[in-house]
Amino acid sequence: MQNDFRFCPQCGGGRIENVAMRKWLCADCGFDLYNNVATAVGLIICGADGRVLFERRAKEPRKGFLAFPGGFVDPDETAEEAAFRECVEETGVRPQSLRYLCSFPNTYEYKHIVYKTCDLFFEAELPAGADLTAQAGEVTAFDWRHVRNEQELADVPLAFESARRTLAFWLEQKAQNRL
Repeated sequence: MQNDFRFCPQCGGGRIENVAMRKWLCADCGFDLYNNVATAVGLIICGADGRVLFERRAKEPRKGFLAFPGGFVDPDETAEEAAFRECVEETGVRPQSLRYLCSFPNTYEYKHIVYKTCDLFFEAELPAGADLTAQAGEVTAFDWRHVRNEQELADVPLAFESARRTLAFWLEQKAQNRL
């Protein structure tokens, strides 16, 4: 997938090229547009019984697969602000705590455009007795699952590889008593 333009967005010329998936450059007017990485956040939320909260995705990409509460960071927003906002939007509940865990690169294809992202993951804790409300159009259901070992991790139909890598990291940190 190339993410190519046919015409320059500035001059309309037809000699625009994608340079190594890093930027577009127009030979006619010198216009260049960088294809910078987008930032996204995800939250690992554990219940009192140790199960992890997942959302079933309501839309593409990877509709029907499981993901963490989270989403893209908005302009002029910190990753922490985005994590709180996305959790409230998608679950109806504001976390009472948030702690940075790790980051991994990801590829997010939407409407035939490939976006490269840097996904930042946090551990979050919800208030006791929180009542989750799925965001219409984004989340079809919530799914609490045990992820205590590699086998249980392998059984989770995750939407994104960055989430799988994060859960593997999280399990490793827990095994080493670092969390």
